[in-house]
Amino acid sequence: MTTATRRSAPGPETAASPASAEPRVFPPGFTWGTATAAYQIEGAAALDGRTPSIWDTYARTPGKVRNGDTGDVATDHYHRWREDVAIMADMGVGAYRFSLSWPRVQPTGRGPAVQKGLDFYRQLVDELLEKGIKPVATLYHWDLPQELEDAGGWPERATAERFAEYAELAARALGDRVKTWTTLNEPWCSAFLGYASGVHAPGRTDPVAALRAAHHLNLAHQWGAEALRGELSPDAQVSITLNVHHVRPLTESPEDVDAARRIDALANRVFTGPLLKGAYPADLLRDTERLTDWSFVRDGDLARTRRPLDFLGVNYYTPTLVSASTGEGAHTSDGHGNSAHSPWPGADNVSFHRPPGSTTAMGWAVDPSGLHDLLIRLGDDFPGLPLMITENGAAFDDYVDPAGEVRDPDRIAYLHGHLDAVHRAIEAGVDVRGYFLWSLLDNFEWGYGYSKRFGAVYVDYPTGKRIPKASAGWYAGVARANALPGTADPVS
Repeated sequence: MTTATRRSAPGPETAASPASAEPRVFPPGFTWGTATAAYQIEGAAALDGRTPSIWDTYARTPGKVRNGDTGDVATDHYHRWREDVAIMADMGVGAYRFSLSWPRVQPTGRGPAVQKGLDFYRQLVDELLEKGIKPVATLYHWDLPQELEDAGGWPERATAERFAEYAELAARALGDRVKTWTTLNEPWCSAFLGYASGVHAPGRTDPVAALRAAHHLNLAHQWGAEALRGELSPDAQVSITLNVHHVRPLTESPEDVDAARRIDALANRVFTGPLLKGAYPADLLRDTERLTDWSFVRDGDLARTRRPLDFLGVNYYTPTLVSASTGEGAHTSDGHGNSAHSPWPGADNVSFHRPPGSTTAMGWAVDPSGLHDLLIRLGDDFPGLPLMITENGAAFDDYVDPAGEVRDPDRIAYLHGHLDAVHRAIEAGVDVRGYFLWSLLDNFEWGYGYSKRFGAVYVDYPTGKRIPKASAGWYAGVARANALPGTADPVS
């Protein structure tokens, strides 16, 4: 990717394009889906051979997760998966992006698979196919087996080797049913939130370990992709999902533009460089040279990391607004959780700012223009590479009203604005193939526990009862019509 977009943040009046009165029709074959992650929904944390992941350990560490919440039960999807698939069928979605729990499939991170774990995913996939829903499997959504972390975790090269073995096991078991695979979800979070700022599992705060982890995650993607392709049919698709940050400078001053460049290198180009161009960006190496000489990158690594992707998964929620350091709160407002330790190695002179306009329950700015601009940039930087929106959505303070319904007009407005942004990018020539709503269900929201609700379906956690929100019906209408209505009307 090129350096960050050189534009100031839009004001509230320009955060989204004006709604058209006419429906916007998406291309034929456009994929409409929804998404989840294993640790956030499955529960059954110690059932059928599953062993602890780093998130089990982290969540049980006092003070790490709000209210001491854990994923031990989550939404109990492990037992209620048929009900959840039926909800998706009622919504009319054509695809479901889910993740496999590595410690459920391969509890120690090495050795043979546990058949009961694989059987759970086989049954889930069979039910999806029976309902006409395409399964899209993600191998890794942050739940590293604890034994591998005890051996050093992602900062160690051996973890990437273990991941390739796990990928082969999964493909061998499910490859006859699943034709679309993602290796890693948001490796930036795994590396920098997990090993630099410590606000995600495993909670370490070592910037050099974070940079080492980023490289080994790049290797894990490529070695995992090679393992998948060795087992899958030629028509299968293999991808990676990145939370590509849309970084904007606060002003057009050279100092602020350079701050945006630094964050763009750490957020985006640390992955797109080796995976899509076969090299780490020279400015990233300069920015971090006081921390490491990058000698953990071995001869031949970068030649091997660059291999074609069938598509790039793009997760987007909000833009990132930065400036040269103001000397105060430099890393406390970056949207990823507060820590005394920065998730941005080598960028100590950067401050983060909340963009103007309305926010979600996460405190994230609602700005569809960021998604549009990001897609345009990706299309310009990587022509010919298909894109898929693999996560987009918002948390709001949802509740069940006296009529037993959950009305969430703010979420509908959020989705409308962002789908409009996707449509405008497609009209501009960007090859976007699909959109996955995050998330199907309210769930365990990592360090926030159960305090934030992203789902199109409300979950009453004490009982597990599912209540589709108004946004579920609205999204169903969009998916069935393959078209976005002219306005964000909450009544579908």
